[in-house]
Amino acid sequence: MTEQSRSRFRAEARAEHPDPVLLCVLAAAEHTLGDLGADPGDTGERPTLQALLSACQAALDRHAAAIRQAVAERRPSGPEETAALLAAVLGGRERFHGQQSDYRRLESSLLPEVLRRRRGLPIMLSLVWSAVASRAGLTVHGIALPGHFIVAVGGPAGGEEYVLADPFHGGRLLDLPDVERLVIAAGHRYSPELLTPAQPLDIVLRVLGNIRSWAADRPEHARTQLWAAELGLLLPRHPAQLRLERAELLVKTGDFLGGAAEMEAYAEILDAFNPEAAAKVRHEARAARHRLN
Repeated sequence: MTEQSRSRFRAEARAEHPDPVLLCVLAAAEHTLGDLGADPGDTGERPTLQALLSACQAALDRHAAAIRQAVAERRPSGPEETAALLAAVLGGRERFHGQQSDYRRLESSLLPEVLRRRRGLPIMLSLVWSAVASRAGLTVHGIALPGHFIVAVGGPAGGEEYVLADPFHGGRLLDLPDVERLVIAAGHRYSPELLTPAQPLDIVLRVLGNIRSWAADRPEHARTQLWAAELGLLLPRHPAQLRLERAELLVKTGDFLGGAAEMEAYAEILDAFNPEAAAKVRHEARAARHRLN
């Protein structure tokens, strides 16, 4: 299952118009359907990748049908009324929201679990909003603020009228001072460019980064961190540092030779612009090989 989901993940990431929903479901499949999500006491039959994909698509379609019905009944006249309608249906009736405890749960970054639990991190709830809205014929973009993902209801990319909403808090409307406070709280300075709609692959990379951060704080979940790092490397654009992270995780999970080889390959890249860092990485590679003795 891992090989099948990764092959599809790689192909979709390189499509002309990559689908962040599909990519996030494929990413979650490795945990949900593979060894990472296995319960040692569970001997029942596990779902297939296609069943997982179909269930997620069906859930999004159901929510979109509810939105279309609400639009037909209320006929919202602008982005503020549209945002209120989305908040009433998704944040209210369907109870999609988040709270601080969700940051401590891996399920909060796995789209199938977010759709099942109606709970998740800001980026996942924003993805649900934009995916459902798109299916219902509405315009909603994800906005990747530092530290807190939100949505724009309307068209900020084309200079059209829009409003900002926070799906993590049930769709609460945000004004610019609210946004500035969020950005400053994350240690950054606000600029209008931050309201540029997030690109699909950037959304997926950030989701995988959240998973890696969650696992990094829990050494017993090194394999989960490795899985997220390897998926990140399948994206056409990713931080170069991710190669070193994967190499270190291979060593941490017992693949000393594989990790050492990856470190040495990464050191060759560093040679051109940071020989001192390259030497340090080679030292780590030698140390990994010595652990075989």
